[in-house]
Amino acid sequence: MGIRSRFMIIMAIIFGLVTVGIGTASYLFSKKNALQEAQSKGQLIFTYIMATQDFYRTKQQPLIMEIVEKDRFYPELMSGFVLTRGTFDNFKKNLTGYDFKQATINPLYPPNKADQWETELVESFKKQPELKSSEGTMQKGGETYFYLAKPITVEGKACLHCHGNPNEAPKDQVEIYGTKNGYDWKNGETVAAYVVYISVEEALANARRGAITLCLIGAGCLLVALLGIWVFMDRFVVNPIVRLSSKAEEISLGKNLETPVDIKQNDEIGALANAIERLRMSMVRVLKR
Repeated sequence: MGIRSRFMIIMAIIFGLVTVGIGTASYLFSKKNALQEAQSKGQLIFTYIMATQDFYRTKQQPLIMEIVEKDRFYPELMSGFVLTRGTFDNFKKNLTGYDFKQATINPLYPPNKADQWETELVESFKKQPELKSSEGTMQKGGETYFYLAKPITVEGKACLHCHGNPNEAPKDQVEIYGTKNGYDWKNGETVAAYVVYISVEEALANARRGAITLCLIGAGCLLVALLGIWVFMDRFVVNPIVRLSSKAEEISLGKNLETPVDIKQNDEIGALANAIERLRMSMVRVLKR
């Protein structure tokens, strides 16, 4: 294998590794930015949700409990979750890729039933009381989501009024939801989790497309660079060396001594050509003597 081929292979390997490295770095950087943006949006949504819940518990609920009769239950008025859920549904009407769920192990409202992944999330909050939130990525319906979650813990009589003993729950509530699910909660027990989902599928797909595009551009630049290096090596390195090698062999055999070396370059090959030319002239003088 000639010097040109070895050099081209080495350069191709180096350029290929650099291109793949740049593409990978681009994907990881874009992915990081996408997740950071999803985290920022999720925190904003979560802050609003928790503010809504806090306002309901501290301002609205005490007044409602004083005004409404004991056995009456109006979900849109007396349920903090229904209030939050309804507000969020209106919020996301013109948005896609967002979802919110009060994932509950034993829910009063059936659609709140935690799936397998959400059940494991709630169980992790149960096992780690010091864990106040959780976030990361997960797969849901074949799509990648960034999620933020916070535990829901039973706190006092306000929760147990509706979710304690079903015999003591408002009669209207029992008529609406029955007595099988959503009861017998215990004070201090972690029973559910607020979970906000933000789809990052499109952002990750864009990151992959950007990385692939960058790799293709890099591959194109690599081909152009290799072509340029091939032409340069052929014209200024390989061909001069072949000619000098042939000329040196002729001089060693005493052939064509009258023909001077015609390579003129201001580099190492030019210096080698000058040295061979001096050798030729010396051989001519020796033969003349």
